Amino acid sequence: MTWEERWHPLREEWVVVAAHRQDRPWSGEKITTEETPLPDYVPDCFLCPGNTRVSGKTNPNYENVFVFDNDHPSVSFGAPDVVQPSSSAYQARPAHGVSRVVCYSPHHNLTLAELSSEQITQLLGTWQEQYLGLGSRAEIEHVLIFENKGEAVGVSNPHPHCQIYANNFVFKTIANEVAAGRRYFSEDGRVLFQDIIRAEKEDGRRIISENDSAIAFIPYFARYAYEVFVAPKNTHPHIAALSNDELTDLADVLRTVLIKFDNLWSMPFPYVMPLHQAPTDDEDHSTFHFHIEFHPPLRKPNLLKYLAGPEIGGGNFLSDTSPEDKAAELRSMSDIHYKSEARS
Repeated sequence: MTWEERWHPLREEWVVVAAHRQDRPWSGEKITTEETPLPDYVPDCFLCPGNTRVSGKTNPNYENVFVFDNDHPSVSFGAPDVVQPSSSAYQARPAHGVSRVVCYSPHHNLTLAELSSEQITQLLGTWQEQYLGLGSRAEIEHVLIFENKGEAVGVSNPHPHCQIYANNFVFKTIANEVAAGRRYFSEDGRVLFQDIIRAEKEDGRRIISENDSAIAFIPYFARYAYEVFVAPKNTHPHIAALSNDELTDLADVLRTVLIKFDNLWSMPFPYVMPLHQAPTDDEDHSTFHFHIEFHPPLRKPNLLKYLAGPEIGGGNFLSDTSPEDKAAELRSMSDIHYKSEARS
């Protein structure tokens, strides 16, 4: 029986690990995970090549990665002025920024896990370009790149894609990581994420994949059952700082993790995947360590990790699983995608 609290050094909060709760009786609603095969092209898909979007704009017949400004942006430099609240306790300002969509490929049915290492490397290169281009704007303080995958996280269009929010503020989680990293460095003289990598390598039980310059692991302090961090071993504040060799290594480890996810239950594995990158506010972020995080909502094939009293009411996560057990489960999965194995 596991019943302990583990300190999350990046978020500076406690995570309660109660793995014995994983098999508790559950009579609530279950998530449908039956896979419905998708065609390569869908005539009414707003993201497929050559199709017309809601805005009336027509997608080009793209063959690789395709980037465009979101037709339904969450932030915009054209945002109207806001009415200031009467109370001094409240504040408001226009939501200025840029929202973009990045289609991974022209294939409606080809997820990130099914792309080749070369295709994923090309996508990472696009992320580099977008971070630098958007982050160079004086009005932009942070560039958030993320993918929401699967119905379990509310994705409205199944065509594989990610989104970019380039905002006039720094997202709270990143701001917390910046502050935690600076405090740790000032007290210990070491980069916090480097110590996390060192601890994971010394323990070894939670590592999922590793090569010369990249590593993937379920962290000691994981909040979700299959929460995985993918990171370069060297400290870089953002993805654009990686060398070509580091980018290739990162793509290989990222692909391995994605394949193992899908192989876990022989289905497209749902997740939220944010890139944790340093703000673009011209401050010193030399101690910030770029990494990719996966927050999968399922703890069993048909069962969500519901956020309830401890998480929403108390503000701290209660994990129903052991990071060591879940890492061993993922590690045991094949490195060959289950669809490829089925076709061979």
